[in-house]
Amino acid sequence: MRKKTDISAQRTKETTLVISHVYDAPQSLVFEAWTRPERMKQWWGPKGFTCPVCEIDLRPGGKYRACMRSPEGKDFWSQGVYREIVEPERIVCTDTFADEKGNPVSPQQYGMSREWPEEAIIETTFSEHAGKTRVTVRHWPLP
Repeated sequence: MRKKTDISAQRTKETTLVISHVYDAPQSLVFEAWTRPERMKQWWGPKGFTCPVCEIDLRPGGKYRACMRSPEGKDFWSQGVYREIVEPERIVCTDTFADEKGNPVSPQQYGMSREWPEEAIIETTFSEHAGKTRVTVRHWPLP
Protein backbone atom coordinates (compact mmCIF):
# COMPACT_ATOMS: atom_id res chain seq x y z
CA MET A 1 0.00 0.00 0.00
CA ARG A 2 1.36 3.43 -0.86
CA LYS A 3 1.17 6.35 1.51
CA LYS A 4 -0.37 9.45 -0.03
CA THR A 5 0.70 12.94 0.93
CA ASP A 6 -2.18 15.01 2.32
CA ILE A 7 -1.67 18.06 0.18
CA SER A 8 -5.23 19.40 0.36
CA ALA A 9 -4.82 20.56 3.95
CA GLN A 10 -1.59 22.33 3.04
CA ARG A 11 -3.30 24.42 0.32
CA THR A 12 -6.24 25.88 2.20
CA LYS A 13 -5.01 29.52 2.31
CA GLU A 14 -2.38 29.47 -0.41
CA THR A 15 -2.42 30.34 -4.07
CA THR A 16 -1.80 27.37 -6.35
CA LEU A 17 -0.72 27.58 -9.98
CA VAL A 18 -2.38 24.79 -11.98
CA ILE A 19 -1.30 23.92 -15.52
CA SER A 20 -2.81 21.03 -17.47
CA HIS A 21 -2.04 19.74 -20.96
CA VAL A 22 -2.97 16.64 -22.97
CA TYR A 23 -0.15 14.95 -24.90
CA ASP A 24 -0.74 12.58 -27.80
CA ALA A 25 1.47 9.93 -26.21
CA PRO A 26 1.07 7.05 -23.75
CA GLN A 27 1.40 7.68 -20.03
CA SER A 28 4.62 5.67 -19.68
CA LEU A 29 6.38 7.73 -22.36
CA VAL A 30 5.24 11.07 -20.92
CA PHE A 31 6.29 10.00 -17.41
CA GLU A 32 9.70 9.06 -18.82
CA ALA A 33 10.04 12.51 -20.41
CA TRP A 34 9.65 14.01 -16.91
CA THR A 35 11.95 11.60 -15.09
CA ARG A 36 14.94 10.84 -17.34
CA PRO A 37 17.56 13.60 -17.47
CA GLU A 38 18.45 13.05 -21.15
CA ARG A 39 14.75 13.40 -22.07
CA MET A 40 14.04 16.35 -19.77
CA LYS A 41 16.98 18.30 -21.21
CA GLN A 42 15.21 18.26 -24.57
CA TRP A 43 12.20 20.28 -23.42
CA TRP A 44 12.66 21.81 -19.95
CA GLY A 45 12.24 25.57 -19.70
CA PRO A 46 10.45 28.40 -21.48
CA LYS A 47 10.59 28.81 -25.26
CA GLY A 48 14.10 29.74 -26.34
CA PHE A 49 15.75 28.39 -23.17
CA THR A 50 17.97 25.32 -23.00
CA CYS A 51 18.61 22.87 -20.17
CA PRO A 52 22.36 22.17 -20.08
CA VAL A 53 22.27 20.41 -16.68
CA CYS A 54 19.64 18.00 -15.37
CA GLU A 55 20.24 15.53 -12.54
CA ILE A 56 17.48 13.26 -11.24
CA ASP A 57 17.56 10.74 -8.38
CA LEU A 58 13.99 9.50 -8.75
CA ARG A 59 13.04 8.06 -5.36
CA PRO A 60 11.42 9.45 -2.21
CA GLY A 61 14.19 11.44 -0.53
CA GLY A 62 16.13 11.64 -3.80
CA LYS A 63 17.09 15.01 -5.25
CA TYR A 64 16.84 16.75 -8.58
CA ARG A 65 18.80 19.72 -9.88
CA ALA A 66 18.37 21.56 -13.16
CA CYS A 67 19.69 24.60 -14.98
CA MET A 68 17.64 26.62 -17.45
CA ARG A 69 19.76 28.85 -19.70
CA SER A 70 18.16 31.92 -21.26
CA PRO A 71 18.81 32.90 -24.89
CA GLU A 72 21.09 35.64 -23.45
CA GLY A 73 23.15 33.02 -21.57
CA LYS A 74 21.85 33.65 -18.03
CA ASP A 75 21.52 30.47 -15.94
CA PHE A 76 18.58 29.83 -13.61
CA TRP A 77 19.15 26.91 -11.22
CA SER A 78 16.48 25.00 -9.31
CA GLN A 79 16.53 21.94 -7.12
CA GLY A 80 14.36 19.93 -4.80
CA VAL A 81 13.68 16.70 -2.99
CA TYR A 82 11.22 14.06 -4.13
CA ARG A 83 8.57 13.37 -1.49
CA GLU A 84 6.45 10.86 -3.40
CA ILE A 85 6.87 8.84 -6.59
CA VAL A 86 4.02 6.69 -7.92
CA GLU A 87 5.20 5.52 -11.33
CA PRO A 88 3.73 6.40 -13.83
CA GLU A 89 0.98 8.40 -12.10
CA ARG A 90 2.32 11.01 -9.71
CA ILE A 91 5.38 12.95 -8.56
CA VAL A 92 5.49 15.25 -5.53
CA CYS A 93 8.64 17.25 -4.80
CA THR A 94 9.92 20.44 -3.22
CA ASP A 95 11.22 23.29 -5.36
CA THR A 96 13.85 25.90 -4.46
CA PHE A 97 16.11 28.27 -6.33
CA ALA A 98 19.81 27.41 -6.15
CA ASP A 99 23.23 28.41 -7.40
CA GLU A 100 25.39 26.26 -9.69
CA LYS A 101 26.97 24.54 -6.65
CA GLY A 102 23.61 23.43 -5.26
CA ASN A 103 23.34 26.01 -2.50
CA PRO A 104 19.82 27.38 -1.95
CA VAL A 105 19.50 31.05 -2.90
CA SER A 106 16.84 33.68 -2.36
CA PRO A 107 14.15 33.87 -5.04
CA GLN A 108 14.94 37.59 -5.27
CA GLN A 109 18.35 36.66 -6.73
CA TYR A 110 16.43 35.51 -9.82
CA GLY A 111 14.13 38.53 -9.92
CA MET A 112 11.17 37.12 -8.00
CA SER A 113 9.12 39.27 -5.59
CA ARG A 114 9.73 39.32 -1.84
CA GLU A 115 6.48 37.38 -1.42
CA TRP A 116 7.89 34.42 -3.37
CA PRO A 117 8.45 31.46 -0.99
CA GLU A 118 11.91 30.07 -0.27
CA GLU A 119 10.48 26.59 -0.92
CA ALA A 120 7.43 25.45 -2.84
CA ILE A 121 5.77 22.13 -3.61
CA ILE A 122 5.17 20.73 -7.08
CA GLU A 123 2.67 17.92 -7.64
CA THR A 124 2.59 16.44 -11.14
CA THR A 125 -0.03 13.88 -12.12
CA PHE A 126 -0.18 11.77 -15.29
CA SER A 127 -3.46 10.18 -16.39
CA GLU A 128 -3.98 8.22 -19.61
CA HIS A 129 -7.13 7.96 -21.67
CA ALA A 130 -7.36 6.45 -25.16
CA GLY A 131 -3.59 6.54 -25.65
CA LYS A 132 -3.26 10.22 -24.69
CA THR A 133 -1.91 11.54 -21.40
CA ARG A 134 -3.12 14.49 -19.36
CA VAL A 135 -0.38 16.06 -17.27
CA THR A 136 -1.50 18.37 -14.47
CA VAL A 137 1.06 20.38 -12.54
CA ARG A 138 0.15 22.08 -9.24
CA HIS A 139 2.75 24.47 -7.81
CA TRP A 140 2.21 26.15 -4.44
CA PRO A 141 2.35 28.34 -2.40
CA LEU A 142 2.73 31.22 -4.81
CA PRO A 143 2.04 34.92 -4.30
